Amino acid sequence: MTAPGHNQTKIRVGIDFGTTNSVVVIADENGNTHPARFVFTDHATSETCRTLLCLWMDQDGRRRVMKDAIGLDAIEAYLDDPAESRLIMSMKTYLAQTSFRETRVFGSVMTLEALIARFLTSLMDKAGLNPGDVSATIGRPVRFAGELADDTLGVARLRESFLEAGFPEPNIVLEPEGAGWRFMQRLDQPATVLVGDFGGGTSDFSVMRFDPQGRQRVTTLGHSGVGIAGDQFDYRIISHAVAPALGRDATYRVMGGQPLPVPAEWFASLGRWHRLSLMRTPQTLRDIADVAKTSSEPEKLRSLLRLIEDQEGQNLYRAVGQAKSDLSRQDSTVLRFIHRDLKIEETITRADFESWIAPDLTRLDDAIEGALHQAGLGPDDIDRVFLPGGTSFVPAVRNLVDRRFGADRVDGGSEFVSVAEGLALIERDRHTA
Repeated sequence: MTAPGHNQTKIRVGIDFGTTNSVVVIADENGNTHPARFVFTDHATSETCRTLLCLWMDQDGRRRVMKDAIGLDAIEAYLDDPAESRLIMSMKTYLAQTSFRETRVFGSVMTLEALIARFLTSLMDKAGLNPGDVSATIGRPVRFAGELADDTLGVARLRESFLEAGFPEPNIVLEPEGAGWRFMQRLDQPATVLVGDFGGGTSDFSVMRFDPQGRQRVTTLGHSGVGIAGDQFDYRIISHAVAPALGRDATYRVMGGQPLPVPAEWFASLGRWHRLSLMRTPQTLRDIADVAKTSSEPEKLRSLLRLIEDQEGQNLYRAVGQAKSDLSRQDSTVLRFIHRDLKIEETITRADFESWIAPDLTRLDDAIEGALHQAGLGPDDIDRVFLPGGTSFVPAVRNLVDRRFGADRVDGGSEFVSVAEGLALIERDRHTA
């Protein structure tokens, strides 16, 4: 029975507002969940929306008004006119940073909360929902990003962002708790569970006690986080198997002087999908073309130039993702990518890949140990381990967890929407008796 009150007719939603991607899931009265689907102009419909906001000024009669686009549409809007637009990304990473309060956008001062609210308003519009018509549970990270992050400030600003977007009284819980709540639907008795939430840029681990029939269904015992996730593994493949073919190790000369290394920032951007897209500006393209003229490997740099000009980044990342997926099932694969004169056919063994990600695995292992230590528990005290996300299918990651807890105690889940699904279920259960 639905609890009485003004929220009686509200649509129950869970919102995973992420650094890289955002997801909205609706829970119906029977406890079924339905991810919202987002439609973009020149891209396929998706259950995820890139957390990007582009702003620009447009004429509306006699007035100039600020317009916006989000997700993949934001990148296209920015590239259409980079000089007259402003692209905002990684908004979530600034929530707990006291140094970022506001910024000037086309002569107007906008707070971080106002920028996030603008994104959220457009996100809900794309989902076909009005913030005022929903009751929402929102996820927050275990640890906000940044060296000097103020978690209390991060939660307060996250709440204010949602309030400014028109959400009434948003409920905020830990993101791993959302993932764990989804996993709890599988349980018929109390259990102590380690939940690993692999996001785009961070991984959070929480130790929680679940009691499906109890008055207090979830108790968080310990948690930890680390800035390592699936995107980092893709970056390692690109760095070792792709970047050399595009001139990373080349040199160039200025006015006949001593050889200089090609700018490293180009290849740092190569490994991050949105940063590569943003290189398609006239100035950056001219810089690459100029460096290629005196480069020790001019054709490789011209291949980089053509890759950016022709917007082939998504095809490159698809090939890299396929190679990573292959290595989850077999001992070796061939990374294949062809574009114009560029032809990459690089054999990658699982041993190669695991050596590349070895430093990342160490940090993941340390984060798991940190969550256990805070909970005051050892591996034998954990009944189940839940690892949502594609990263859990990487054998080296799975082996790391299996060695600690035993393979029979480890479960996985849906790749992108698990957290938001759990958040939606929390929101539904908040209003049922």
